[in-house]
Amino acid sequence: MIDYRDDVIPDLATARALYADCSLGARRPIADDARFGAMLANANLTITAWDGAVLVGIARSLSDFGWTTYLADLAVRDAYQRRGIGVELIRRTRRAAPQAKIVLLAAPAAVDYYPHIGFSHHPQAWLLDSDAPLSG
Repeated sequence: MIDYRDDVIPDLATARALYADCSLGARRPIADDARFGAMLANANLTITAWDGAVLVGIARSLSDFGWTTYLADLAVRDAYQRRGIGVELIRRTRRAAPQAKIVLLAAPAAVDYYPHIGFSHHPQAWLLDSDAPLSG
């Protein structure tokens, strides 16, 4: 039985173990305590999924709760994927901010997942990497 919680931010070691056990860990600074800790601490909407004491999933978001929720991370341990945990994490994220649209950037391995569960593609998204110059 998976227990979903919106009242806990996992500690660094617990979150790191989850991210390392799924494809998202390769694209997040999980070895940098300051950056990874800031990611966890400053998300204002975090839904977690637990199998007993084991963190098996997380939806980490930034939301204004009225217009947009940016789903920054959706991570589910490899052994727990394809059980509906990701969909339930998104469902609970949406329930927390029902008027807000959910926006995300799909990991390469997940580009086919999101359309399958109801997301539509938005071709007007733009990125400015942290090390890219801003001109003008």
